[in-house]
Amino acid sequence: MNFMRFEHINISCQNIEVSKKFYQTLFPDWYIRAEGVFDSRPWLHLGNNEFYLALNETPDQKRVHQIYENIGINHVGFVIKDGEAMKNLLEKEGIEYYTMTAEETKHRIYVNDSDNNEIELVEYQADYTLK
Repeated sequence: MNFMRFEHINISCQNIEVSKKFYQTLFPDWYIRAEGVFDSRPWLHLGNNEFYLALNETPDQKRVHQIYENIGINHVGFVIKDGEAMKNLLEKEGIEYYTMTAEETKHRIYVNDSDNNEIELVEYQADYTLK
């Protein structure tokens, strides 16, 4: 067994500053781990000591994949501590979301970033052993 941990997700975005603001709104403790320019396009690694999003600005590109309609990643899930606090934050910031229910979760909150990447924010039930 060679797997240690999940480290990062690489996301292309139209406007890196808009994407950075969105993810720092969801996760205010995230910080810029690294940043630079490659092929005249800015990039940055935004996250914490365990995980980060690699954001790459591609302003002239259009989204091709439509979630749940063709092959590709449909959403990325993040475990959170407090779903009620997250919903309050989303409402305060005017970020649209929807919820779903499942037996093992206390909250399942779905939001889309400015590039229409869907994010699932999950708070598990306290007694759920696989949380």
